[in-house]
Amino acid sequence: MKIPILLSLIIVFSLPVKAVNDTIIFKADSEFIERRLDSLTEVWFINIMTADEDTLAVPTEPVVEFPDSVYRERLHNIHSVVNLPYNSIVRNHIHVYTGKKRDKFKIMLGMRERFFPMIEDIFDSYGLPAELKYMAVIESALNPDAVSRVGATGLWQFMYSTGKAYGLTINSVVDERRDPVKSTHAAARFLKDLYGIYNDWGLVIAAYNCGPGNVNKAIRRSGNKKDYWQIYYRLPRETRGYLPGYIAATYSMHYYREHNIKPLRVNLPVATDTVIINRDMHLEQISAVMDIPLGVLSGLNPQYRASIVPGKSKPMPVALPIKYLGDFISMQDSIVLYRADHYFNPEINNASPTRSRYIPPNINGKAKLIYTVREGDNLGFIASWYNVGVSDLRYWNNIYRNLIRINQQLAIYVDPSEKEYYSVVNNLSFAEKQRRAGKPVIVNNRAGDATTERGFVYHTVRYGDTVWDIANEYSGVTATDILNLNGLGVSGKIHVGQKLKIKKSS
Repeated sequence: MKIPILLSLIIVFSLPVKAVNDTIIFKADSEFIERRLDSLTEVWFINIMTADEDTLAVPTEPVVEFPDSVYRERLHNIHSVVNLPYNSIVRNHIHVYTGKKRDKFKIMLGMRERFFPMIEDIFDSYGLPAELKYMAVIESALNPDAVSRVGATGLWQFMYSTGKAYGLTINSVVDERRDPVKSTHAAARFLKDLYGIYNDWGLVIAAYNCGPGNVNKAIRRSGNKKDYWQIYYRLPRETRGYLPGYIAATYSMHYYREHNIKPLRVNLPVATDTVIINRDMHLEQISAVMDIPLGVLSGLNPQYRASIVPGKSKPMPVALPIKYLGDFISMQDSIVLYRADHYFNPEINNASPTRSRYIPPNINGKAKLIYTVREGDNLGFIASWYNVGVSDLRYWNNIYRNLIRINQQLAIYVDPSEKEYYSVVNNLSFAEKQRRAGKPVIVNNRAGDATTERGFVYHTVRYGDTVWDIANEYSGVTATDILNLNGLGVSGKIHVGQKLKIKKSS
């Protein structure tokens, strides 16, 4: 059975012929998505109360699979501006959602009623295709509190720098990457910027996952081919499974009934509204005074990392079940005064709010390595060199904030199969470690690369820069801003030494 499938795939998409190795790669890519799906939905299983708890049990409905011709015809019948081809890679991903991980998929089907209408409305306001909403399925499994192993956070899995670049507030109390509405606006702006560069939704979806720099490298290494399937083998491993995962999620959201899958009803109200407050409140105060389950409030307001709504510094939104809206408006004074000395005691508030929320990965069965901190190191660099999360490093080594010292020894846990690969990192130079991680080797401080002019700065392009990377270095600047201000084409082609005009943030 494997040989005809591979031949069909090669004929349709002109992928390089790798015989048996292709099957291994495709299977590994779908297994990677399985593990990611497990990690992203784990919090939902722990924290979401269900109205029909029996659906959390091992599914008793028979798993249904169909011939390739049926999958192909169904995908063809879905109206989408994103091309939805069918091949053995896509089939493997469909089987993850409709077969192997159908229990997790039930949760996503339940959560879509809460998030899809909001996403569709926001995307429509930006002129984006509504079907891009399915990206949230593969990004976060529709879990706004999801945190990946590398620190990507929220419904749209923004990294810290990208979230800040697109206007999201991220600090010790508020993380708007977890705010479904604000993060969706940021994702819409990001997607629009990417489309301005590539003018192809397949490449946009890939670039959203791994960044334009990696997509541009894959295009160059493939002889300037600008089709996802033609650059497939040049993309990072996770991204190779990203577009197939998107196609599979789109299929599964349309045809779950045909696979005997029943959505899981979750105990989060679909009918909600938002109130803007200008006073500090704790979610537990609201819960106690109004008799709203704390789990519901936390689920509706995941952006408040310590359950504190800091409305005193600037007006902040609180999402509530719509039936409580009127009472909340009239009872704000009572809520603010309820045990105020307890909830806003400075000693309590000075505790690290991220420690209590963070769930570290299980280190059982992992191999332990030791890294000795050198001058110029920071946790972000070290995490990238070992492909682990910054939060993991903090937890493993009892680090508060990001404070480390030269010669400090850090414990790092990796998969035993990767121990030999990562064991050499401690003995490499900074440049060697950066190159291994696929990161640029920064010789001087980036601040020295920009000269100023009234209202603008000029950025000097360095080797490895992309327009998107440069935009991330300047607050409130997008890739489209740079392209338009400098008269660059949609290709975003720049060269080393070129000076780009960047508008200063107001």
